[in-house]
Parts: sequence; structure tokens; C-alpha cells
Amino acid sequence: MTQTASPLLRIKGLHIEGESNGVWHEIVRGIDLTLNRGEVLGLIGESGAGKSTLGLAAMGYTKPGCRLTAGSIHFDGQDLARADTRSLRDLWGRRIAYVAQSAAAAFNPAHRLIEQVIEVPVVHRTSLSPAAREDAVTLFRDLQLPDPERIGRRFPHQVSGGQLQRAMTAMAMTCRPDLIIFDEPTTALDVSTQIEVMAAIRSVVREFGTAAIYITHDLAVVTQMADRLMVLRHGELVEEAPTAEMIATPRQSYTRSLWAVQALHKPERPSDGRTLLEVDHLGARYGSFRVLDDVSFSVPEGRTVALVGESGSGKSSLARVLTGLLAPCDGQIRYDGRPLPARFQDRDRSLLREIQMIYQLPDTALNPRHRIGDIIGQQVTLHLGLRGAARERRVRDLFEMIELSPHLANRLPSELSGGQKQRVCIARALAAEPRLIICDEVTSALDQLVAEGILKLLMRLQAEVGVSYLYITHDIATVDAVADTVVVMQQGRIVEQGTKGDVLSAPRDSYTCRLLSSVPRIEVGWLDAVLSGRSGSGPRAKADDGTVWSSAWLPPAP
Repeated sequence: MTQTASPLLRIKGLHIEGESNGVWHEIVRGIDLTLNRGEVLGLIGESGAGKSTLGLAAMGYTKPGCRLTAGSIHFDGQDLARADTRSLRDLWGRRIAYVAQSAAAAFNPAHRLIEQVIEVPVVHRTSLSPAAREDAVTLFRDLQLPDPERIGRRFPHQVSGGQLQRAMTAMAMTCRPDLIIFDEPTTALDVSTQIEVMAAIRSVVREFGTAAIYITHDLAVVTQMADRLMVLRHGELVEEAPTAEMIATPRQSYTRSLWAVQALHKPERPSDGRTLLEVDHLGARYGSFRVLDDVSFSVPEGRTVALVGESGSGKSSLARVLTGLLAPCDGQIRYDGRPLPARFQDRDRSLLREIQMIYQLPDTALNPRHRIGDIIGQQVTLHLGLRGAARERRVRDLFEMIELSPHLANRLPSELSGGQKQRVCIARALAAEPRLIICDEVTSALDQLVAEGILKLLMRLQAEVGVSYLYITHDIATVDAVADTVVVMQQGRIVEQGTKGDVLSAPRDSYTCRLLSSVPRIEVGWLDAVLSGRSGSGPRAKADDGTVWSSAWLPPAP
């Protein structure tokens, strides 16, 4: 009789509490979990479900303000819930690694990437520095980082967000750990890069027999990565099953509601002919490196232009130029029929008020020491000159506009969920009563249910107040939800632009075709089909250059 190997990780009856304003409340409620060597377990659920808390607990770690109140966490026979700090530090990085969602917060800005990536094997003495450097370069290459031999010499701020996320994945893999916790590792990546990173992660897991917990709100991604899924809600287990079984026949109504969240579709509307922003043959440089080249497009009044492209395509650089943070070297920008001064210091108060920006990560965009009401109120005073009771009334109006309860005004950003914080960022932009808002990946870090609410909010506000959006994203499904027209960028140049229907349904450029065909589907085996060169099912189309593609996603009919 063959004995079954014991699980690498076994969690039983886990309870974790978190503290807020002196009150403790449960955020993980009696969870049981097992994980075998070489197995990938997907944790899914909306924001606040307890996914990240449970993932960190698998390392024997709880965040400040949290405490483990009951249960056991056995890793390879050792109870991490009762292990001392020295024992845990010996495991962390060497046998258990963690890939965080926010790469920008995970790297020290004062040190080069390569020094941080090789730190774990050098400190744990699993590899000498020269060998660790060679291995890091190999991992950079496997993770599709550009110029893998030299990119490690750069500082964190000198690479894109997607590149930094891949560098952090390489850092976690350097010791070939037994267990890796991936916490939204592909959130910051464009769809084509995401495929390569997913493939690299899965290859390492399979090659070295590594177990993994894969935390994500992207159901299509976790379908390709996980052998088994656990659905969490409010800290409790909703259901658990092999991936194929849960995709085909989810048992619980909550799980079915997650599966039922579909991409929103914004009907196409003709422009009324009035142009608010016009970009004409724009060029920009960082030193001698050209990041924008001959960029031309326009944003009509009260409409949304989606700016799409891979990481490093120039989308965020264009946003910096439009907001006056990076001066162009060529071309011209006209706003409301007038030349727009290149530097924000040269723009008058009305221009600064009318052009606002909502950033991708509210955690870094909101001052953690200021209360929410003050963050919004400061903008009301700055741009509208309101104080006292008039300011408070306007702040309450903005809370109502973004569908948040006014009682949250006295809370700090750390006391809000991700979706709530992003709504605060929207309110802060709206406080200036702008005519144009630049939205930089504003839903990429949010789960699908929360993101759906944010997108509906943005569209409702556009209908009510007539604001125009330049919506920067790598999420094609989001483009269908918000856009009237689409601009596709590659390596600092526009390769295609047109109405949403034309670009998404009948793309002319092969690069656009590749982006569309790289969007994951909630379908077991989809990634294998893409990697093996099989196009899968779906309508076929041909670009102007003759490229034939089979779409992984097409927008629904209007």
C-alpha cells in the first residue's frame, strides 16, 4: 500500500483579527487550507475577502495591527504559528518567498536592481555573489525583461512598473523556494507581457516542484495558473474545488456572481465636433532617449479616449507631458483652442484646475497622515476658494457624487478598502470641477466587482457633468467599458487610432492584433494553446499587413 505524502503546507482553524480605532474584528474566520508540493492554489474573492492576509499567514506573518488568535500553520512539519522570529527569518526568502502586488513599494530606491535581487541568496549563503548574478540574469531573460545583461544596473525608478514587477518575481525565485506566495503578480502588466510572465512563473513552479499560492482578482489569469481554487468572502471560505470543476459548475451563488461579472460595454456615440485637447506631432525625451515620437490625436469635449499599449510604450510619459511635468521637444498641444504651456509652472490657475489626473495606485497618491475629508477639502479650498461651512457642504456633495458615506471623512486612507481609496482619488480630482481628467490605470489594482463599480461611476459622472477622459490602460475589456475612441501606442509612437468599434473589431495593425489576441479567457488550457501557437476558437481577422489572428476577446455587439 502506497503512503500519501504529507502536504507541504497545512493550515487548520485559522482565525486572524485586525484592529481599527481600538476595536478588534475578525478578518480571517476559521480557514482550513492544504497545499502539496508542486501544486498551485488560487485564492480569489473581492477586496477585503482576506486573501492577502491568508497568503501572508502561510509564511507565519501577520501585518502590523493584526494578530493570530487561533489555529495552526504547519510548513513541512514546522508550526509557523508558534515559531520564533529567528526560525521564521531563516525560512523567509530561502524556503518561502513572497511576490507583492506593489513592486514600487518593495524595492529600495537607493540601490540598483541587481543588488536587491541577489541579496536573498547571498544573505542565506545559498549562492556566492558572482553565481547569484549569473542566475539573476537568467531569470531576467526567462521573465522577458529587456536587455537582461544590463537592466540590473538600473535603479527602480529607471524601469517601468511592469518591468519592476518582473524583477520582483525574479527576486523571489533566486533561492528556488519550496513555497511562493504570489499576491497579484501580474496586475501591473500589459496583456502580452502578462502571458510571458505567467508562462515563466508556471515553468519555474513545474521545473522545481515549487508549491504556490496565487492571489488574484483576475479570474481569467487564475484559471491558467491554478490547479485548485478557493473562494473567500468576508474572511470565510465560500467554496473550494479543482479549477476546471469550479469554472464549469460553481456551487455557491457568490461564486457564480464573480463568474457573471462581464465587461461593461459603452455604446458608441458620435462626437459633437468640439475638440477639447489636440496633440499635434508631439515628441519628448528623457535625456538623449526619445520616449515620444510624432504623436497626434485629439480628445473631444465630453468623450473618452482610451490610450492603450504595452508597458514602456510611452503612455505614462505622454500623461507627464500633458500635465506639464515633462516638457516636449517637438510639436504642440492645444487646449480649448489655445496653446497649452509646456511646464505646469507656466500654466495659470484655471488651467491647473481644468486638467486633473487620477493615479494608478491610491496608496501612493493619498497622504497617509491626512484624513479623507481634509484631502478632498484642501482641493475645494485651493481651486474653488470655499472655506468653513461652504467647504464642508461641497465635500459632502462630493462624497455623495462618488457614492461614499460622509462618515468616512474622518478616516485615514489606511482605514479604507482599495476601491474606497480610488473613489477618494476621483473625488479629489472632481473637487476642482475639471473639464479633462487623465486616468492612469485607475482600476488595474482592483478586483472585478469593485472595478466595475468604479467604471460605472466614471461613466455616470461623464454623463452628468460632461467631463472628458484620457483613459490610460492595458486592459482591453476596460477599453470597451469606457472608450469612445482608441489610440494604440508602441515604443513611443501611435500605430493605430480610430473609433472603438473599428479598432477592437477590425484592427489594421499587427501590434493591435497581438494585444487583442493576448487577453486571457476564463477557459482552462487557454494559455497552453497560446504558448503552443494554437490560436484557439473565436472569430478570425486580418490586419492590413496580412497578419491573421484569432481573437481571445471581442467586444459585445452594441
